[in-house]
Amino acid sequence: MLNIILFGAPGCGKGTQAQRLAAHYDLYHISTGEVIRGEIKAGTELGRSMEAYISRGELAPDSIVVEMVRNYMASHSDKGCIFDGFPRTTAQAEIFDEMLKEVNSEVTTMVFMDVPEEELVRRILLRGKDSGRADDSSEEVIRNRIEVYRQQTEIVAEHYTRQEKYAEVNGLGTMDEVFERLCAVIDSKR
Repeated sequence: MLNIILFGAPGCGKGTQAQRLAAHYDLYHISTGEVIRGEIKAGTELGRSMEAYISRGELAPDSIVVEMVRNYMASHSDKGCIFDGFPRTTAQAEIFDEMLKEVNSEVTTMVFMDVPEEELVRRILLRGKDSGRADDSSEEVIRNRIEVYRQQTEIVAEHYTRQEKYAEVNGLGTMDEVFERLCAVIDSKR
């Protein structure tokens, strides 16, 4: 069973590529960002508590994110998943590994999509114009999100590097070029 972590800074194209990979490999796609935004839009208690973190460009607390993923996996256990935006901290990665062991599974690979910061900012600002998302419309918030990613999330790569499950692809180019690079890495891990 494939369990792929798609990894990279905000704006690197994880969401777009995760959807394509999920269709290509017949996997479930879980985007913690979309789950959280859905909770905010629905006005749930979880959504209200998360809204303040997102508006500042900060990460959601580990306990809430892990519980959301656990709930999702409990109802989607018949095939593998592609995880977009999870795990975001080393603590989440460690808990996630244990969750997978409980169901006799493991992470197949973590693939990092490498994109330079100025390109990330440009992409997110463009996305903000199209989506109307407040957290995508402020360069200051975007740069804070990238900095938070570097400080708290980028180090998760070390966790999977130690397990020899880490790979990196160039995230620049056409969507098809990046998709082909991702598939080459995933196919080599199967």
